[in-house]
Amino acid sequence: MNKGTLTNAGDTTGRNADVSPDTVILSFPDVNGVLRGKSFTADAFQGICRRNNAVFTNLLLALDPLDIPITTFQTFGINSGAQDLIVRPDQSTFRRLPWSPRSAICFGDLYWDDGSVCELSARGTLKRALDRLQGHGFTAFSAFEFEVRVFKGTYSQPATDGLSYGVLALSPLEAFIDDIRRCCDELDLGLSAVHTEGAPGLLEINLEPGIGILAADKAILLHLLLKELGRRHGLHVSFMSKAAAGEEGSSGHLHCSLLAADGQNAFAGAGPGLSPLLQQAVAGIVRHLPAMSLLYNPTINSYKRLVPGFFAPVDAAWGVDNRAAAARVILPEHREGTRVELRRPGADVNPYLGLAALVNSICLGIEGALEAPPPIGTPGTVAAALPGSLEQAISAFMADDTARNVLGQEFSSYFLETRKWEIAAWQQSVSEWERTRYFQIT
Repeated sequence: MNKGTLTNAGDTTGRNADVSPDTVILSFPDVNGVLRGKSFTADAFQGICRRNNAVFTNLLLALDPLDIPITTFQTFGINSGAQDLIVRPDQSTFRRLPWSPRSAICFGDLYWDDGSVCELSARGTLKRALDRLQGHGFTAFSAFEFEVRVFKGTYSQPATDGLSYGVLALSPLEAFIDDIRRCCDELDLGLSAVHTEGAPGLLEINLEPGIGILAADKAILLHLLLKELGRRHGLHVSFMSKAAAGEEGSSGHLHCSLLAADGQNAFAGAGPGLSPLLQQAVAGIVRHLPAMSLLYNPTINSYKRLVPGFFAPVDAAWGVDNRAAAARVILPEHREGTRVELRRPGADVNPYLGLAALVNSICLGIEGALEAPPPIGTPGTVAAALPGSLEQAISAFMADDTARNVLGQEFSSYFLETRKWEIAAWQQSVSEWERTRYFQIT
């Protein structure tokens, strides 16, 4: 890879083509959706691309959100000496960072130190799901919508007044939003809309769809962008699902359709109603919603958002243009826009794992020629309740052999262990709520 190639890699627009990066961050998303990486000089990164090899440590696979080592893993991580983890750059993901023109970022794929594929990789798990879907002749065309909370430095100072779709409510964040638009444009993320939602400091940010893994890559770059720009504007941007009791939570809705080999929307039927393929996809999504909730809602806090009355779905139900349903089928007049909006995930979803769960569920619907249950509100039918806690989600995941198998047994066992670690960490903590409630009476 020569210097000119490095300068222009991943930039199809020609923006910043005259600026050669001094440093390149080689990065990958961990199990919690946190970008881990190393910053290399441009020359060192070129050497990595020639060798197709950079050395990290497999301890990064066994860290919790506070960087505490997960001690229940024996074959990797802290108990086994934290051996090498090989990261091979996916040069198609190379992008200049618009807030730091002399820097760039590139995502990498994970391999064990013996050269075998690391089956625990979040990005690799999505790639396997997309390959499975490709085996049926389809490509995922997906987009994330994130609701984030924006604070002025601390959680006690929301940056907006909380008026849904309030035009004037955006005014205090005008400079911040202008920077979001500019940076999304330079990163080719396809920002389509920004508006306020019905809680103080709550913003919804919509991205245009991407083909295959690009949708998740765009989502994780949006995470990075919002955190970085927020810091530069004296703001804190949070993807926490429920930041304040009694207020709306933060969702991570996921829109998805399937593209056929000719590039047309395979969900779009010739007549009214759901096409047979879309019916099968919906059936797979709904059937495996309880188990896949572990991936859609991966934290203790995730389930505090999932309460009735806030359009956060609590039942395994679907409906046509019904925002109360976990799976909302959208059938616009122009049928090329036909898609499913999965409304179960929170903003804390790992984009790679959320999309992997959805794509695999669709594949299971196709492979089993499943029939969708009656839509939400059908007289005489009651949808099954979805997990209301991380413990219940773990139980549902363990009870669904099909869901675990389609994700891969190695990954499923690994992910289960990380979620059990979250519960153990929570059980060992003492919250301010507990101190307020019990200190005086005991």
